[in-house]
Amino acid sequence: MTTVPVNLSERSYAIEIGTDNLSELGAHVRRWAKATHAVIITDEHVEQPHAMAAASSLSTAGCAVDLLVIEPGESSKNIDSASFLWDKLLEVGADRKSLIVAVGGGVIGDLAGFVAASFTRGLAFVQVPTTLLAQVDSSVGGKVGVNLAGGKNMVGAFWQPVGVLIDTSVLDTLPEREYRAGLAEVVKYGVILDADFFEYLEKHTAELADRDAEVLQKVIARCCELKAQVVAADERELTGQRAVLNYGHTFCHALETITGYGEYLHGEAVSIGMLCASRLSERLGRVDHKFTQRQKKLLKALKLPVEFPEVDEEALLAAMSHDKKVEHGKLRFVLPTRMGHVELVGDVASADVRAALHGK
Repeated sequence: MTTVPVNLSERSYAIEIGTDNLSELGAHVRRWAKATHAVIITDEHVEQPHAMAAASSLSTAGCAVDLLVIEPGESSKNIDSASFLWDKLLEVGADRKSLIVAVGGGVIGDLAGFVAASFTRGLAFVQVPTTLLAQVDSSVGGKVGVNLAGGKNMVGAFWQPVGVLIDTSVLDTLPEREYRAGLAEVVKYGVILDADFFEYLEKHTAELADRDAEVLQKVIARCCELKAQVVAADERELTGQRAVLNYGHTFCHALETITGYGEYLHGEAVSIGMLCASRLSERLGRVDHKFTQRQKKLLKALKLPVEFPEVDEEALLAAMSHDKKVEHGKLRFVLPTRMGHVELVGDVASADVRAALHGK
């Protein structure tokens, strides 16, 4: 078991990382929240076996448990799903002392967290991420929310969990495509914050492909440590430090938006978006071509998509205009200067953005 602290004064919490530790959820929750009523929010893919295992552990620890299930996928991360869950919380008698437990991937974590932040003006909630992407990224840091048709994550809040429990063994049931998609966010942490970690990933692609438990626990813990450090320094994105976590995401979110949140998994779009951002950095003279190619080689070794598709570029740029990093109507991008370091760069010409899409 590895414990990673997220230090946020009175909102501090622990990330508990282990293998075959989902059965310990109830014991952790008793320390984190002292709840007597837990409402698990999950989706149809995760209900069996993981959400039911979480329910059993919570029940054994003395919690009354209700289970709410939604359809899986990014298309469920919207205000209609939130409204459905608010009504269900009323039906099951949730009150301000109830605990929301998000059991699932990033969609469930973001949606359940948003519901927790808004119902009765705020319920405690716990993250139990069941995808690699959620384990290394979205379950940590308190960003919760839903998508609008015209922009991803445009409605939401900063609402920290009271604890995060990560069980690497749940990844054994994750479909190969979902697992591979999560590796894109893992690569991201090396590029933006830790050159040694990037090199470690290059040397352990085979173990990552095999879902080796020891390597996974090490990788997940390092990603959580890096994200916790950034979140502690800039919890609400007021100084710009937390923006570094969005490397590749301006391209990524726009691609997801214009393709209807269904064609690409988030991690797949991140993989494509990181290479676009690296090519943009090349074009602006901040890195050389070898830097981009090194990323591309690792992403291809992890069997992630690396080519930007043919899309309506005007629609893409319009979607980018809704990115949350936009200030005073000007696009800003997270761009690398060397392995392990990125910066927020503003006032980038649209011609440079277009050229970065396909490496022109």
